[in-house]
Amino acid sequence: MAADQDADGQGQGHAGVPHVRVAVIGSGFGGLGAAVRLRREGITDFVVLERAAGVGGTWRDNSYPGCACDVPSHLYSFSFAPNPDWPRTFSGQEHIRAYLEHVADVFGLRPHLRFDSEVKLMTWDATELHWAIETSSGPLTADVVVSATGPLSDPKVPDIPGLDGFPGQIFHSARWDHDYDLRGKRVAVVGTGASAIQIVPEIQPLVGRLTLFQRTPPWVMPRVDRAISGVERRLHRALPFTTQLRRGLLWGIRELQVQAFTKRPDELGLVERLARRNLARAIKDPALRAKLTPDYRIGCKRILLSNAYYPALARPNVDVVAAGLREIRGSTLVAADGTETEVDAIVFGTGFHVTDMPIADRVVGAEGRTLAETWSTGMASLRGATAAGFPNWMTIIGPNTGLGNSSMILMIESQLNYMADYLRQVDTLGGRVALDARQGAVDAWNHRVQERMKRTVWNTGGCTSWYLDADGRNTTIWPGTTTEFRSATRGVDLGEYDVVRAPSAPHAHDDNGSDSDNETKAEARA
Repeated sequence: MAADQDADGQGQGHAGVPHVRVAVIGSGFGGLGAAVRLRREGITDFVVLERAAGVGGTWRDNSYPGCACDVPSHLYSFSFAPNPDWPRTFSGQEHIRAYLEHVADVFGLRPHLRFDSEVKLMTWDATELHWAIETSSGPLTADVVVSATGPLSDPKVPDIPGLDGFPGQIFHSARWDHDYDLRGKRVAVVGTGASAIQIVPEIQPLVGRLTLFQRTPPWVMPRVDRAISGVERRLHRALPFTTQLRRGLLWGIRELQVQAFTKRPDELGLVERLARRNLARAIKDPALRAKLTPDYRIGCKRILLSNAYYPALARPNVDVVAAGLREIRGSTLVAADGTETEVDAIVFGTGFHVTDMPIADRVVGAEGRTLAETWSTGMASLRGATAAGFPNWMTIIGPNTGLGNSSMILMIESQLNYMADYLRQVDTLGGRVALDARQGAVDAWNHRVQERMKRTVWNTGGCTSWYLDADGRNTTIWPGTTTEFRSATRGVDLGEYDVVRAPSAPHAHDDNGSDSDNETKAEARA
């Protein structure tokens, strides 16, 4: 739609509702990366809608004790914003959040940020060819929406019978209660994922008793972490190419590992033997070691890194219950195997809504269906970015763009390439126009991805993971290298899209009183 510009460059739509060319949702790596790329493309008419009061996404929300990244620092950062001053080879949450704040400042993103603006609903207007967006801070419209909410943004707490009646303290790892004093308390940790194995060693020395409810044990490898010396940092600052070289080496090693995960899972046998040796060194008690030994192939779930997890579980004030939590009776937690445990507090390390992202319920497409309804049989998008029936809407870290062994920043930057070309194509087409992914193109892409997925360790390794949806389909992981994904998202193929044009303006009536050119919608197949 045509929009008048106000004093600060933001357009005004109908009835004074603000209008922007692009609305980005979320201010984590994906959202800030999109904002930087928009500015580099010469686009300044955009906003970044953030439900919280600051940037950072999952690295803002997850502030639990011991929170850190399991991808090396120099690879877990933007290629266009290298950081020569990472303090450790694996950075903690506070350093990553500080990095994202730095990115927001250096690239001039602050004027575009709209904090405390949770998106409540996005509805496609087929007449105006824009998205009508309702937020907690007021309405706006946008020609294009880039959803960068990320899959690790909405905590999942299991529906445990009796949970509402628990008299003690309850919180999820992503909503840590820093005001609650754990010292001397009886604490239950539910879950054994990436967050839990960082939390347990941190709180074990503080609590009176710690009970870990383990439904499935993870494979854990040593974490080769160290402080990055002042000499290294000075070198990286003086010679920026050394930072790029370090990043390139880290990337290359992981690219070479991909084949074992995606095509030849049997090659992971050596890694599994190393993981078993790591377990045996730390856990001497045969009974406890048996509880902590996975019965699935390594790599099926994400391989976790820790030097402190196993030693913490061997401490005398820790109990490992090798069963999931079944019900809660007052302050008594009852496991699936009947084990009963009295606790004062429960910490859920039970992950996030990944294959059922809540944002999908808030996106209403061209045919009046929500994205959640469209994805009711499984998430699927074209090149991890666009969905049929949702014109000018795309997602960063969409379906089948996750990684099991490398840095998601690599995938995000590839999707930013796709986003940039998408906007260029819209400009080139001219006029009021939108691109809508063809259902056939989405289906063809998804079929190729799922066929490749069949022989990966994530599908054949014998585990149940958060990579799989309720029907057992892997709708989260990319079954290839980051190089392959970058090639696949280098540019937009208009043959995979319908070009939707704005309704034509009414013309004068002809002699018989009919409108000669009063179309309500025109579509041109690219």
